[in-house]
Amino acid sequence: MLERSIADEVEAAIKAGSTEKHLDTLRQVTDLFLVSADGYSGEQIELFGDVLERLIRTVELRALADVAARIALAEMSTQFASIKQAPPAVVRRLANNDEISIARPVLTESARLTPEDLVELAQTKGEQHLLAISGRWWLTEIVTDALLARHYPAVSRKIVANPGARVSAQGYAIVLAQAEADPELAIETGIRIDLPAELRQQLLRSATEAVRTRLLSRAPPHLFEEIRSAIAAAAGGADREMSRAHDFASAKRYVTLLAKNGQLNEAALLSFAKQRKYEETVAALAELSRSGIDVIRPLMQSLRDEGLLVPCRVAGLRWDTVAAVLDSRFTSGHLGPHEMAQAKAQYVRLTLDNAQRMLRFWQVKATGPSGVN
Repeated sequence: MLERSIADEVEAAIKAGSTEKHLDTLRQVTDLFLVSADGYSGEQIELFGDVLERLIRTVELRALADVAARIALAEMSTQFASIKQAPPAVVRRLANNDEISIARPVLTESARLTPEDLVELAQTKGEQHLLAISGRWWLTEIVTDALLARHYPAVSRKIVANPGARVSAQGYAIVLAQAEADPELAIETGIRIDLPAELRQQLLRSATEAVRTRLLSRAPPHLFEEIRSAIAAAAGGADREMSRAHDFASAKRYVTLLAKNGQLNEAALLSFAKQRKYEETVAALAELSRSGIDVIRPLMQSLRDEGLLVPCRVAGLRWDTVAAVLDSRFTSGHLGPHEMAQAKAQYVRLTLDNAQRMLRFWQVKATGPSGVN
């Protein structure tokens, strides 16, 4: 019988004690199974599973020090990951391997891993294994709850970015707590279609202005109005420099005096911005760019960053000063790494000629009386 010959071959290979013989037999049995996997009965699949699992146990001992053994197991994992009839015991064995190159293929793709298997793996394995599970095309709440309970930021980001991952209210509570210190996670969470409206409002209440801006720009059409309304509601209850009333008269007088005494320069503007002195920052930037508060203030209030780069370029500011001016628009927090990198790239591309042209155009359009905005 075929079954007997396979068992005999495996037994002989194991007794031989040779790594080469073990690997060769593992490949032969794997190939034999894959050739007719669709036609095997449940009993035959179970037999192959027993035989392969015994071979894998033998090879795993070698894999700790033998690169060829690790490669063979990783190749086997890749082959079995997409096979619906793969022996469940074999898939579980591969998924539990501590070497992520071996475990990743079946963790990411194999349908033979049950939700219970995935929960156990999520509770016991390391971050790389959890990241592999987080990328599966479909995840139930019981699995994502187990993954999120480990509190790995990268795992949370991957789950939130996975449209096939379902997240419970308990899971979202963990994500929202992490999102307070992770702008990218906050943005990805905010555009989740299954995020309850009350949790979206909670997220936006604690988000920085930069996150709110980015979130609105990323909002899909079917969520745009909901997110815009949530941002408006959050903004209404927040102490934001961009929305509350300002008296620029004293700031303008102070800045004018500094200019008269030759003390208004980039260092002074940087100091204002770092201290988040909003009125002084606006007045100083207006003076250094030879424009007016009526031009600079709307740019500081805008939900977009690129407009404010224009007077900064005209004033000839270094990037660290520009970054401080961008952050000074908010009472707390900073632009996220993605937003800051994007703004820096735009600033580098912005030429002085184009900036001067745009600023002159805005000065002509400005109608508000300078100095009393």
